[in-house]
Amino acid sequence: MTQAAQTPLLSTHLSVRYGDMPRVLKDVALEICPGEVLGLIGQSGSGKSTLALALLGLLDRKKVRVEGTLFFDGSDLLKFREKQLRDVRGRQISLVLQSPLSSLNPALKIRTQLKEAWRAHASSQSNCDQIIRESLENVSLPSTDDFLAKYPSQMSIGQAQRVLIAMAVMHRPSLLIADEATSALDVITQSEILALFRELNRNSGMSILYISHDLASVAGICDRIAILHEGNIVECGETATVLTDPQHTYTQRLVASIPQMLGTRGTGKAAGL
Repeated sequence: MTQAAQTPLLSTHLSVRYGDMPRVLKDVALEICPGEVLGLIGQSGSGKSTLALALLGLLDRKKVRVEGTLFFDGSDLLKFREKQLRDVRGRQISLVLQSPLSSLNPALKIRTQLKEAWRAHASSQSNCDQIIRESLENVSLPSTDDFLAKYPSQMSIGQAQRVLIAMAVMHRPSLLIADEATSALDVITQSEILALFRELNRNSGMSILYISHDLASVAGICDRIAILHEGNIVECGETATVLTDPQHTYTQRLVASIPQMLGTRGTGKAAGL
């Protein structure tokens, strides 16, 4: 998709430091336009999850120093108080994590968890059941009473991940952050979830920040790719450009590790980072 002349939905220049340790993120500059899918690639320890938590204001401000700017929809979220951030989380920016069975409450039925997710930000409770059923159908899950009465342990990992996604998009957020959202899934289920993300993006215009260590999966759904290495964005550009003409030596090594991807976007084995 063409991002020219669009005002970014999200624009960051962030540095993050835990206590007196060296900075985990070093002036990370990212922009995500409305309706764009941006892939953030980085190996373990590069700062990917720290960035996701910083975007949502979930880092402990007493122990973690977050500096810079974080503009979302025209407002600098770093200047927001916690109460203001709670109005943004889940309603305007949502998060899908890596392990669905850890993210869902094992003691509560799916219906109860979806209701809690809706009531946390809804101004009206009158259409809660309808929204729940529509959300499940949007992620290709049954909206029957039998399914809603299940506990997380009674579902497959793929179904549980779809429930998490349904929960994340109930309020139609402008931005969905998917942090390693397919890494715990088998290859077939991973492919289905990636297709679901792309479908949600196309049908609703929702922007997605897709965070992963797997260049192959990112290449399959993302408009642009940003490469995070040792706390720095070392390269960012259109997906096809980054894959066929990488400029930074670290990006070149990533692409070289999966040469079968070149010329065939969205195929190939995952890079073992």
